[in-house]
Amino acid sequence: MILGVIPARYSSSRFPGKPLIDIQGKSMIQRVYGQAMKSKKLTKVVVATDDERIAHHVKRFGGEYVMTHSDHPSGTDRCLEALEKTTGSFSHLINIQGDEPFIDPSQIDLLADALMDKQTELATLVIPVDSYELLFQEGEVKVVVNKQMEALYFSRMVIPYFKNVDRQEWHKHFTYYRHVGMYAYRADVLEKITRLKPSSLEKAESLEQLRWLEHGYKIKTVVTKHESHCIDVPEDVERVLSLIKQGK
Repeated sequence: MILGVIPARYSSSRFPGKPLIDIQGKSMIQRVYGQAMKSKKLTKVVVATDDERIAHHVKRFGGEYVMTHSDHPSGTDRCLEALEKTTGSFSHLINIQGDEPFIDPSQIDLLADALMDKQTELATLVIPVDSYELLFQEGEVKVVVNKQMEALYFSRMVIPYFKNVDRQEWHKHFTYYRHVGMYAYRADVLEKITRLKPSSLEKAESLEQLRWLEHGYKIKTVVTKHESHCIDVPEDVERVLSLIKQGK
Protein backbone atom coordinates (compact mmCIF):
# COMPACT_ATOMS: atom_id res chain seq x y z
CA MET A 1 0.00 0.00 0.00
CA ILE A 2 1.38 3.39 -1.04
CA LEU A 3 0.54 6.70 0.63
CA GLY A 4 0.78 9.87 -1.44
CA VAL A 5 1.71 12.93 0.65
CA ILE A 6 1.61 16.53 -0.57
CA PRO A 7 3.55 18.78 1.85
CA ALA A 8 2.01 22.28 1.88
CA ARG A 9 3.26 25.17 4.01
CA TYR A 10 1.65 28.61 4.02
CA SER A 11 4.81 30.43 5.06
CA SER A 12 7.37 30.90 2.31
CA SER A 13 10.09 33.51 2.11
CA ARG A 14 9.76 33.79 -1.66
CA PHE A 15 6.01 33.23 -2.08
CA PRO A 16 3.84 33.35 1.07
CA GLY A 17 0.47 31.62 0.71
CA LYS A 18 1.60 29.81 -2.42
CA PRO A 19 -0.62 26.68 -2.00
CA LEU A 20 -3.76 28.85 -2.08
CA ILE A 21 -3.03 30.95 -5.16
CA ASP A 22 -5.64 30.79 -7.92
CA ILE A 23 -4.72 29.11 -11.19
CA GLN A 24 -7.60 29.37 -13.64
CA GLY A 25 -10.33 28.93 -11.05
CA LYS A 26 -8.67 26.40 -8.77
CA SER A 27 -6.05 26.76 -6.06
CA MET A 28 -2.63 25.28 -6.68
CA ILE A 29 -3.03 22.73 -3.89
CA GLN A 30 -6.38 21.61 -5.30
CA ARG A 31 -4.83 21.10 -8.73
CA VAL A 32 -1.94 19.06 -7.28
CA TYR A 33 -4.36 16.99 -5.20
CA GLY A 34 -6.60 16.37 -8.20
CA GLN A 35 -3.69 15.18 -10.33
CA ALA A 36 -2.41 12.91 -7.55
CA MET A 37 -5.86 11.35 -7.18
CA LYS A 38 -5.68 10.27 -10.84
CA SER A 39 -2.75 7.98 -10.02
CA LYS A 40 -3.58 4.30 -10.42
CA LYS A 41 -1.03 3.18 -7.84
CA LEU A 42 -1.68 5.30 -4.74
CA THR A 43 -3.82 3.82 -1.96
CA LYS A 44 -4.54 7.22 -0.39
CA VAL A 45 -3.56 10.87 -0.89
CA VAL A 46 -3.25 13.42 1.95
CA VAL A 47 -2.09 17.02 2.20
CA ALA A 48 0.42 17.51 5.03
CA THR A 49 0.18 21.08 6.30
CA ASP A 50 0.93 23.19 9.35
CA ASP A 51 -1.62 25.88 8.55
CA GLU A 52 -5.34 25.97 9.36
CA ARG A 53 -6.12 28.04 6.26
CA ILE A 54 -4.77 25.33 3.99
CA ALA A 55 -6.46 22.59 6.05
CA HIS A 56 -9.87 24.28 5.82
CA HIS A 57 -9.43 24.85 2.09
CA VAL A 58 -8.55 21.18 1.48
CA LYS A 59 -11.58 20.11 3.50
CA ARG A 60 -13.83 22.42 1.44
CA PHE A 61 -12.85 20.84 -1.87
CA GLY A 62 -13.26 17.34 -0.41
CA GLY A 63 -9.63 16.40 0.11
CA GLU A 64 -7.93 14.74 3.07
CA TYR A 65 -5.32 16.49 5.17
CA VAL A 66 -3.04 15.86 8.14
CA MET A 67 -1.96 18.62 10.51
CA THR A 68 1.80 18.54 11.07
CA HIS A 69 4.28 20.53 13.15
CA SER A 70 5.49 23.87 11.83
CA ASP A 71 9.17 23.36 12.64
CA HIS A 72 10.06 20.56 10.23
CA PRO A 73 13.38 21.28 8.48
CA SER A 74 12.22 19.62 5.24
CA GLY A 75 9.30 18.11 3.39
CA THR A 76 10.75 14.68 4.10
CA ASP A 77 10.33 15.15 7.84
CA ARG A 78 6.78 16.40 7.28
CA CYS A 79 6.06 13.28 5.22
CA LEU A 80 7.12 11.00 8.07
CA GLU A 81 4.77 12.73 10.51
CA ALA A 82 1.97 12.47 7.94
CA LEU A 83 2.66 8.76 7.57
CA GLU A 84 2.53 8.28 11.34
CA LYS A 85 -0.76 10.17 11.64
CA THR A 86 -2.61 8.67 8.67
CA THR A 87 -4.90 5.73 9.37
CA GLY A 88 -3.79 2.60 7.55
CA SER A 89 -0.74 0.41 7.07
CA PHE A 90 1.51 1.72 4.29
CA SER A 91 4.65 0.01 3.07
CA HIS A 92 5.74 2.95 0.92
CA LEU A 93 5.22 6.68 0.57
CA ILE A 94 5.52 9.12 -2.34
CA ASN A 95 6.32 12.76 -1.62
CA ILE A 96 4.44 14.82 -4.22
CA GLN A 97 5.57 18.41 -4.66
CA GLY A 98 2.84 20.85 -3.72
CA ASP A 99 4.03 23.51 -6.17
CA GLU A 100 3.63 21.56 -9.42
CA PRO A 101 -0.07 22.02 -10.27
CA PHE A 102 0.09 20.10 -13.54
CA ILE A 103 2.07 17.08 -12.47
CA ASP A 104 1.26 14.12 -14.69
CA PRO A 105 -0.26 11.15 -12.79
CA SER A 106 1.83 8.76 -14.87
CA GLN A 107 4.94 10.21 -13.20
CA ILE A 108 3.59 9.14 -9.83
CA ASP A 109 2.86 5.68 -11.20
CA LEU A 110 6.41 5.42 -12.60
CA LEU A 111 7.82 5.93 -9.11
CA ALA A 112 5.29 3.52 -7.64
CA ASP A 113 6.45 0.83 -10.09
CA ALA A 114 10.06 1.41 -9.03
CA LEU A 115 9.05 0.75 -5.42
CA MET A 116 7.79 -2.71 -6.33
CA ASP A 117 11.41 -3.86 -6.51
CA LYS A 118 12.09 -4.90 -2.91
CA GLN A 119 15.68 -3.71 -3.27
CA THR A 120 14.58 -0.11 -3.87
CA GLU A 121 15.12 2.05 -0.79
CA LEU A 122 14.41 5.43 -2.36
CA ALA A 123 13.42 6.56 -5.83
CA THR A 124 13.11 9.81 -7.76
CA LEU A 125 12.50 11.06 -11.30
CA VAL A 126 14.97 12.43 -13.83
CA ILE A 127 14.55 13.85 -17.33
CA PRO A 128 17.18 14.08 -20.11
CA VAL A 129 18.63 17.53 -20.79
CA ASP A 130 18.19 18.60 -24.39
CA SER A 131 19.68 22.08 -24.47
CA TYR A 132 22.75 24.05 -23.45
CA GLU A 133 20.60 26.64 -21.67
CA LEU A 134 18.95 24.08 -19.38
CA LEU A 135 22.18 22.24 -18.71
CA PHE A 136 23.95 25.33 -17.40
CA GLN A 137 21.00 26.77 -15.49
CA GLU A 138 22.05 26.69 -11.83
CA GLY A 139 18.44 26.40 -10.69
CA GLU A 140 18.27 23.00 -12.40
CA VAL A 141 19.74 20.18 -10.32
CA LYS A 142 21.71 17.69 -12.38
CA VAL A 143 21.98 13.97 -11.59
CA VAL A 144 24.81 11.55 -12.35
CA VAL A 145 23.75 7.89 -12.46
CA ASN A 146 25.41 4.48 -12.64
CA LYS A 147 24.62 1.58 -15.00
CA GLN A 148 21.74 0.49 -12.75
CA MET A 149 20.26 4.02 -12.95
CA GLU A 150 21.07 4.62 -9.28
CA ALA A 151 22.08 8.17 -8.40
CA LEU A 152 25.79 8.70 -7.86
CA TYR A 153 25.54 12.44 -7.20
CA PHE A 154 23.26 15.48 -7.45
CA SER A 155 24.69 18.92 -8.19
CA ARG A 156 23.77 22.42 -9.25
CA MET A 157 26.92 22.35 -11.37
CA VAL A 158 27.29 20.39 -14.59
CA ILE A 159 28.84 16.96 -13.99
CA PRO A 160 30.73 15.40 -15.70
CA TYR A 161 33.01 17.95 -17.30
CA PHE A 162 33.28 16.97 -20.97
CA LYS A 163 36.90 17.40 -22.00
CA ASN A 164 37.89 18.76 -25.44
CA VAL A 165 34.30 19.61 -26.46
CA ASP A 166 32.73 23.07 -26.59
CA ARG A 167 30.42 23.33 -23.57
CA GLN A 168 27.52 24.40 -25.80
CA GLU A 169 27.75 20.94 -27.39
CA TRP A 170 28.15 18.85 -24.22
CA HIS A 171 24.50 17.71 -24.15
CA LYS A 172 24.93 16.27 -27.65
CA HIS A 173 27.83 14.05 -26.61
CA PHE A 174 26.66 12.77 -23.23
CA THR A 175 23.31 11.89 -21.66
CA TYR A 176 22.87 14.46 -18.92
CA TYR A 177 19.87 14.25 -16.59
CA ARG A 178 18.18 16.88 -14.48
CA HIS A 179 16.23 16.14 -11.35
CA VAL A 180 12.42 16.17 -11.11
CA GLY A 181 11.77 16.77 -7.42
CA MET A 182 9.42 13.99 -6.43
CA TYR A 183 10.59 11.27 -4.04
CA ALA A 184 9.42 7.78 -3.17
CA TYR A 185 10.46 6.02 0.03
CA ARG A 186 10.18 2.62 1.59
CA ALA A 187 8.45 3.36 4.91
CA ASP A 188 11.21 1.90 7.08
CA VAL A 189 13.87 3.81 5.13
CA LEU A 190 11.93 7.08 5.47
CA GLU A 191 12.00 6.69 9.23
CA LYS A 192 15.76 6.09 9.20
CA ILE A 193 16.80 8.96 6.91
CA THR A 194 14.89 11.53 8.97
CA ARG A 195 17.15 10.67 11.91
CA LEU A 196 20.32 11.51 9.98
CA LYS A 197 22.14 14.74 10.73
CA PRO A 198 22.82 17.16 7.83
CA SER A 199 25.96 16.14 5.95
CA SER A 200 28.82 18.20 4.52
CA LEU A 201 27.76 17.59 0.91
CA GLU A 202 24.19 18.55 1.70
CA LYS A 203 25.31 21.80 3.29
CA ALA A 204 27.58 22.62 0.35
CA GLU A 205 24.95 22.10 -2.37
CA SER A 206 21.85 22.73 -0.23
CA LEU A 207 20.42 19.42 -1.48
CA GLU A 208 18.88 17.12 1.11
CA GLN A 209 19.25 13.97 -1.00
CA LEU A 210 23.04 14.19 -0.72
CA ARG A 211 22.69 13.40 2.98
CA TRP A 212 21.12 10.07 2.07
CA LEU A 213 23.80 9.23 -0.48
CA GLU A 214 26.58 10.25 1.87
CA HIS A 215 25.20 7.81 4.47
CA GLY A 216 25.15 4.95 1.99
CA TYR A 217 21.49 4.83 0.90
CA LYS A 218 20.70 4.06 -2.74
CA ILE A 219 18.39 6.27 -4.79
CA LYS A 220 16.85 4.63 -7.84
CA THR A 221 16.21 7.07 -10.68
CA VAL A 222 13.41 6.67 -13.20
CA VAL A 223 13.35 8.55 -16.51
CA THR A 224 10.24 10.59 -17.30
CA LYS A 225 9.38 12.33 -20.56
CA HIS A 226 7.09 14.88 -18.91
CA GLU A 227 8.41 18.36 -18.19
CA SER A 228 8.23 19.65 -14.63
CA HIS A 229 6.64 23.08 -14.20
CA CYS A 230 7.29 24.27 -10.66
CA ILE A 231 5.84 27.48 -9.23
CA ASP A 232 8.53 28.83 -6.96
CA VAL A 233 8.05 32.61 -7.15
CA PRO A 234 5.07 34.81 -8.21
CA GLU A 235 6.56 35.33 -11.68
CA ASP A 236 6.27 31.59 -12.35
CA VAL A 237 2.46 31.81 -12.33
CA GLU A 238 2.38 33.83 -15.55
CA ARG A 239 4.90 31.48 -17.13
CA VAL A 240 2.74 28.45 -16.36
CA LEU A 241 -0.44 30.20 -17.56
CA SER A 242 1.38 31.05 -20.78
CA LEU A 243 2.27 27.36 -21.26
CA ILE A 244 -1.40 26.42 -20.73
CA LYS A 245 -2.48 28.86 -23.45
CA GLN A 246 0.11 27.33 -25.77
CA GLY A 247 -1.28 23.87 -25.06
CA LYS A 248 1.87 22.72 -23.31
